[in-house]
Amino acid sequence: MGADGFMRFRDVARVTAYAGDLVSQLGPTFTFQKRDTRHPGLDCARGLAVMAMVIGHTLDAVLSPAVRADVWVQHYWTCRGITAPLFLMVAGWAVVAALGSKPTAARDTYGKRVRRALLLIFLGYLVHWPGWSTVIQMGMTERMLTKVLVFDALQCIGFALLAGATLLAVTPGRWGRTVMLAVVAVGLPLVSATLWTLGEGLPGPLTQFIGSGGASRFPFFPWASYFFAGALAASLLGTLRPGVPQGLALLILGGGLFWFMRGQNQDWGTASAWLVAYRVGQGMMVLGVVNLLPRKVSGLLAPLGRLSLWVYVLHLPIVYGWSSYAGLSSRVGPTLTLLEGLGIGVSLLVGCALVARLGTWLRDQARPWRTGSTTLEASVGSLGSRGN
Repeated sequence: MGADGFMRFRDVARVTAYAGDLVSQLGPTFTFQKRDTRHPGLDCARGLAVMAMVIGHTLDAVLSPAVRADVWVQHYWTCRGITAPLFLMVAGWAVVAALGSKPTAARDTYGKRVRRALLLIFLGYLVHWPGWSTVIQMGMTERMLTKVLVFDALQCIGFALLAGATLLAVTPGRWGRTVMLAVVAVGLPLVSATLWTLGEGLPGPLTQFIGSGGASRFPFFPWASYFFAGALAASLLGTLRPGVPQGLALLILGGGLFWFMRGQNQDWGTASAWLVAYRVGQGMMVLGVVNLLPRKVSGLLAPLGRLSLWVYVLHLPIVYGWSSYAGLSSRVGPTLTLLEGLGIGVSLLVGCALVARLGTWLRDQARPWRTGSTTLEASVGSLGSRGN
């Protein structure tokens, strides 16, 4: 066989193999089946975080003062401190993990990232909408804008995603992106206290974004640091296989950072760089543990993790109210026992998950051609895995 014949044979073999791969994906009704290449570890971590958030918010809204003072409840409040940082770290990890190995992936998916970021920002402001009556009563004042533009967790994730997607798109090379992520992840908490001081006296919405004077629970400075820390971890460890290799690496890095920060002067202030590093170490250890779990175990919470955005959005108005409608915090709290609060929290979690699942099913029926995962639904696998 000559060189031309060999090349023709090789091309035919490639086409035949590709066709065979497509046929292997056909189901009994001759529709393409989506291969499950996801490792549920990342979704499991997100599921843990949203479960802790829903139950924690419910308990915070309905427990009586006497129950809240119980030592075990106080320990639970301490443990809850990792849930929001973990949620942000997972979001950052997902963005980098979903890029795959294609050099231009960050630029190719930039538009999708921007749309996702805008959706998160919109939903974040929507769940805090005070109602038209309040807006009209306050008039076009800074006080009204401050109340309408409350800066919370979803807005922080949205703006962090917007900034992260832009930086990833303009930074060339994988190692260049890694260096950029390291600079941002370390730099944000270091400059937060200074920016808080400089931001004093600015309009209310900007003050909340920056965090001056504790105006927001989740200001961009320093909370976006957790997003970029998760993205940095994904960039550094993405070449490792998910499961034991990646889990052990996360445990070693996270445990080392946690141990090191425990030996430093502790600063629990909201703009503290020490606290960010301390929480990042905890978050990496949680990600390491869920990565080491068997798929059957981590898969139990993975479905909840894939619905986490909508569960989060649905539960906030029910717990804290929305517009002129009172939530659980006003209707039944703070008067309940621990068992009553847990019962309501678990019921709310299950109910929101069922509504979110129904909503995604209806969306899929309306758009059967749309496949792939979203920013908050990416694999914990290597950078070479398929993503959005």
